[in-house]
Amino acid sequence: MTDADPQDPSTGGAPEATAEEQVAAKAVFGDRLDIARGFVEYLATSGIERGLLGPREVPRLWSRHVLNCAVIADLMSQDSTVVDVGSGAGLPGLAIAIARPDLQLHLVEPLERRVIWLSEVVEALALGNVTVHRARAEQVIGTLSGDYVTARAVSALTTLAGWTLPLAVPGGEVLAIKGRSAGEEIEKARKVIRKLGGGTPEVVTAGQGVLQEPTTVVRIPVRSPA
Repeated sequence: MTDADPQDPSTGGAPEATAEEQVAAKAVFGDRLDIARGFVEYLATSGIERGLLGPREVPRLWSRHVLNCAVIADLMSQDSTVVDVGSGAGLPGLAIAIARPDLQLHLVEPLERRVIWLSEVVEALALGNVTVHRARAEQVIGTLSGDYVTARAVSALTTLAGWTLPLAVPGGEVLAIKGRSAGEEIEKARKVIRKLGGGTPEVVTAGQGVLQEPTTVVRIPVRSPA
């Protein structure tokens, strides 16, 4: 398997968005839709070739991945700082950064090959609001923090809480994209969340009225000092 140059993705690699996906993408990305299309192109070409995503994901890159991630930006206040833990293929970090240029994104990813790919795509898409960090989440505690901390498909909430809550500023929030087991994960993680200074977690959705299947998010507020 050879690495593709993300500056020159092969033509025809990206999936054609369905009519429904095109409407949703326009609603989510607005005048930055072309940048989002470029991101999908890189995911479908060099992202697959470098093993960041499996080839079976190509037909659903828009609905299951990029749009699913980008809509959580609706839960974020203007001009906020976001730390994305375990960024992998830039999901959700790059999708959020494209949808919301007012936000400052810090992508935290430990694997070198993923960091290289992320850095190349950030440069190629001219995403000036993104910084990529090669590190594990626990390595940047105390040196990096955000109003929001995001994660997707990283770990169960019992473990994820320890990686994300310490990176959120007091009064900030952790926004973890989860599936149908979100409620069950919350119940298992309540004690850990409370011990780490998290408030009452709740399951919320993003993308209602835009996506056929809204995104399920576990939102955990971070308590401010008394």
